[in-house]
Amino acid sequence: MGVALLFGLGNPGKRYEGTRHNVGWQVLQALARTEGAEFRPARFFEGLEAIVRVGERAVRLVLPTTFMNLCGPVYVRAREVYEVEPKDALVALDDFMLPFGRLRFREGGSSGGHNGLKSIEGALGAAEYARLRVGIGPVPPVRDPAGFVLEAYDAEQRKALPETLERAVEALRLWLAQGFAAAANKFNGGGEPAAAP
Repeated sequence: MGVALLFGLGNPGKRYEGTRHNVGWQVLQALARTEGAEFRPARFFEGLEAIVRVGERAVRLVLPTTFMNLCGPVYVRAREVYEVEPKDALVALDDFMLPFGRLRFREGGSSGGHNGLKSIEGALGAAEYARLRVGIGPVPPVRDPAGFVLEAYDAEQRKALPETLERAVEALRLWLAQGFAAAANKFNGGGEPAAAP
């Protein structure tokens, strides 16, 4: 098996650390912690990187340090630097259309208005790439989604977040070990999200 790349979407800086939009970062940070790995500044692109082994696979974890709408070139460059085949790369991100804690694997499709996905599609020139969407919704009816995703988790979500991150790490481990179909079959059915909306 070749080297795998996991790319977590988020915004850099203290201001965004505990916000819903950074759950992609948080998932990869949780995986790194379970493997005793630390993120360090990358040499060849704007981001942080950590190296882990998951089962028999060498895995590069990347957190872009550009803002969300500029992360696409970092994703493309990281794939080039690590010589990662498209099938061995996956993007982890937030999705406010999914209930909090729900996971969904996708191999392509619309960006759904997500600025990180828009940037990746622009840089790749394609919309076919694997992603794991992590539910952070629902957005209250009176709220603007753009503002909602940049806010900190509410108290109920903060309580449920560790379980959500644990399940997302489990999902990534399955994707790495058995591939997209196995991971999607297990996790896309939903089960119950970590917290009721």
